[in-house]
Amino acid sequence: MENEVIAVNRVDEIRDRLKQLEGERMKVKANMGRSRIVERTGTLIQAHPSLFVVEVDERRGRKARQSYQYVDVLTETVALFDIETGKPLFEFEHEEPVQL
Repeated sequence: MENEVIAVNRVDEIRDRLKQLEGERMKVKANMGRSRIVERTGTLIQAHPSLFVVEVDERRGRKARQSYQYVDVLTETVALFDIETGKPLFEFEHEEPVQL
């Protein structure tokens, strides 16, 4: 029960932080499943209540919009990095599972 509250608080923290970063460029690394990892650079366009949108750079100067859920960042399915330093924007300490 306590772990659920912690996870919700962290999602709120992620949402609030990304709201502050709207308009900023960042690197997105997304695990698409089946050993497929996509890395792109783009601009955080909007942070909605349940998801955020990144406009990513495509080939030949084209742009595409990708949307991700905040829980994807929490579960590290999606990782966001500072474009200048390469450092992760979010780092979470993993807690040990509770044994009953």
